[in-house]
Amino acid sequence: MTDTRKPNAIRVVLAEDQAMVLGALAALLEIEKDITVVAQARNGKEAIDAVLEHKPDVFITDIEMPEMSGLEAAQELKRRQAPVRTIILTTFARAGYLRRALDSGASGYLLKDKPAGELADAVRRVLQGLRVVDPELAAEAWSEPDPLTDRERTVVRLAGEGMTSYEISEKLGLSEGTVRNYLSEAISKLGAANRVEAARIARAKGWL
Repeated sequence: MTDTRKPNAIRVVLAEDQAMVLGALAALLEIEKDITVVAQARNGKEAIDAVLEHKPDVFITDIEMPEMSGLEAAQELKRRQAPVRTIILTTFARAGYLRRALDSGASGYLLKDKPAGELADAVRRVLQGLRVVDPELAAEAWSEPDPLTDRERTVVRLAGEGMTSYEISEKLGLSEGTVRNYLSEAISKLGAANRVEAARIARAKGWL
């Protein structure tokens, strides 16, 4: 899907689960003479397929989406060694999310309340190998490390969604006792009273 009106344009894949926001972002980027949107996705799995198919220069994604989050999609693309620069575009000014984004290989982390021109500029800058992150948020991201392991994070997230230990064990292929151990460790690390509070604290910190 090449835009013949823009030879040598920077090719972008967009992922955003809200249709109106997705359309608006695409329209804003298409205004730029040197950027073209080659594909749009509504969830993380669609985004991965679009990146692998269209081989864009830059992948712009929201965090919270159905099927697979933007952070999980970025991590999967990193695992597959896809030659694409990733920018996380989100409403969450949370240090935990930023740290996970950087750990997932993202080159940029922008907030949706920034001027539209900053997104286009970020696309150009990450393509040059630069990292685009708000300095204050970047400093905060490393001031309070995420205490959860990946497995603890998954278990806490599912518990926060209302799943029982048995349901979590069935979903993840673990024993119920193992799930309870993960929950107990996470609750202790977060200083929470129970699994619900643990999920609330972790989400507020941006660790889920």
